[in-house]
This record gives sequence, structure tokens and C-alpha cells, in this order.
Amino acid sequence: MSRFDRYLLSQLLTLFGFFSLVLVAVYWVNRAVMLFDQLIGDGQTALVFLEFSLLFLPNVISLVLAVSAFAATVFVINRLMQESELVVMQACGLSAWRLARPVLYFGLIVAAMMLMLTHVLVPASRATLALRNAQISENVTAKFLRDGQFLHPATGITLYIREISATGELLDLFLADDRGSQSHTTYTARRALLVRSDSGPKLVMLDGMVQTLTTSGTRLSTTRFADFTYDLAGVLTSRAPPRRTIYALTTFDLLAPTAVLLAETGQSADAFRLEVHNRFAQSLLATAAALIGFSALLLGAFSRVGLWRQILFAVVLLIGVQLVNTATTSYGLRDPQVWPLVYAAPLLGMAMAGMLLWLAERPRRRRARAPVEVRP
Repeated sequence: MSRFDRYLLSQLLTLFGFFSLVLVAVYWVNRAVMLFDQLIGDGQTALVFLEFSLLFLPNVISLVLAVSAFAATVFVINRLMQESELVVMQACGLSAWRLARPVLYFGLIVAAMMLMLTHVLVPASRATLALRNAQISENVTAKFLRDGQFLHPATGITLYIREISATGELLDLFLADDRGSQSHTTYTARRALLVRSDSGPKLVMLDGMVQTLTTSGTRLSTTRFADFTYDLAGVLTSRAPPRRTIYALTTFDLLAPTAVLLAETGQSADAFRLEVHNRFAQSLLATAAALIGFSALLLGAFSRVGLWRQILFAVVLLIGVQLVNTATTSYGLRDPQVWPLVYAAPLLGMAMAGMLLWLAERPRRRRARAPVEVRP
């Protein structure tokens, strides 16, 4: 690698890291706010929130890498144009294709990062996230073991716990069940325990009393008990653990699908093949984005009005490539047998970059071929 290639590549990687950090932070903060309300509102701890935030990071990073590569390329090339560094290199005889070589290196590095994310980190994080969601949905203690608050786990149910001991005992419990149409029942207990069973969560109350009041208000029956078990399965709607989706499977599983995986995900072998090729296509899309940003700005090397038009042109081209990517992906989801279409967007982007590089070479060739007028 020549000194110029190392210089330009270092500039691109530095700005790429900066833009990636900014975009990931913006996207992650937006997602973390909703995640914080959901988890903390359900009684989860800050450690659970931190764990879920970290599990979301690989997917967030994979979404912004292509945009970061494009933004870094546009920023660096625009600065080098304004400082006449690229103009000097062109004057030294370097063609547009030669100048694009470090940008291609940069795009391949970003594509390698995308390959690692889409094939390894993102499926692993999604699988872990689905498992943790299932565990938290089954953990009713985290949702209802909050002392000093009147809680309403279901319509017509009111729960109050004065204190929770260090051993997990519920002290001075109050439970009102107003779901019955003929009577209202109130449970009070000095101590209680929340336990799990095969049929669902159960509340074991010790040393308490049951008061049942008819809806007419004419009869109140009271029963004291040493221990009483209240079935919470009818109160809490426990969700079944979600099945693994096709996006949480590793590439190896997608390449060799078994009957068990096909039944678990509810997808066909063609859908598995489509997902594998889509992961490769998303990686190539980052390379195409970098090349589009470079080649579009290189057209402004001989313009005297600035590069803002070239920057806007590059943004429009990138949006067009992304629209093609969205359309082909959506069509592939409807018909997985057309999986070659997922490569249309990155190939189109690279073809656009090649055409722009060819156009960037044409002005120089026209000047070289212009006849020289000799006057006596």
C-alpha cells in the first residue's frame, strides 16, 4: 500500500469511527428511552436495563455502518478537495480509478465489519435477547414484589405489600379481588410467599383472614386461616416463550436447515437461503455507499461553484440505492425463491460508482485530445 493510500485510508477510518459513534449514540439513546420505560416500569433493575441495552447494540451498529461509511467518505473527500490535495494528486497523473483504490480498501474493511455483525454478533444477540425476554416474562416476582405501593396486576385485583424482607417474605399483605359479580373478596395475611409451580405462580399466605362481601352488601363472611394458597395463574397472563425467528439463527444453521428448525421458525428452506444471501448483500452495500460518496464528489474536481451539488447528488444516489434495497428485500420476503434480487442494490451502487469514475476521467481526456492552434 502506497503512502497516499495509507494517508487517505487513515483519514477515512478516523472519520468513520467518529460518525459511527455519533449515529450509534443517537439511535441507541432513542431506543434506550423506550426500553427504560418498559423495563423499569415492570420493576426490573438497572442491571437488566444495561444488559438489554448492550444486547441491542450489535443490531444498532449494523444499521448505521453503511451510512457512517458514506458520511465519512463525503466529509474526507470534500475536505481534501477544498485543500487541493486531491487536485495535486490528479495533477501528478493519478487517475480517478487509482484515487478510488484506498476508498475501495475502506469499503472492504467496513464490509468485513458488517459480515462479522450480520453473521455472528447480531444473530447471537437476538437469540440471547429472546431468551432473556422469555425469562423476564416468567419472572412475576420482579413485576409484583414492590412494597409500599398499591398494585393492579389485573382488572379488579388490588395488591399491597407493606414490606419485603431480606429473605423474600411478603409482610402484611393485602389483596382485594373484585372480579366476582356476586361478591367481593379481601385477603389479608401477616406473611406471604410467592412460589412457582407447574400450573403457574401461586401466592401462599400465612396467618391471615378472608372477608367475603356480597354485592347487595347484606352479608359479610369472615374466615381465618393458618395458611392459604391463592392461584395467580388466572390473574396473570403469562406469555409462552417465543419461538426463535429466522433472524436469530446463525449462518451455519441457515445453510443446513433441519426439520426441527423449519418447524420452529415456521419458514421454508428458501427463506433460510434468502436470509443468508441478504446478510452478504448488506455487507456489500456498505462498500457501495463509500464508493458512491467518493465518485460523486470526484465529479466536482473541475467545478468552480463548490461541491454542495455533488454532495446532494451523492445523497440522492444513496437514497435511490436504499429504495431499491428495500423493494427487493420486501419482494424477497414474499417470494424467497428470487433471492438473487437482494444483490441488486449493492451491484447497482457499484455500477453507479463505476460510471461516475468513468465520467470523472472524460474531461481530462477531452483536453488531451483537443487540437493545438499554432499561429504564425
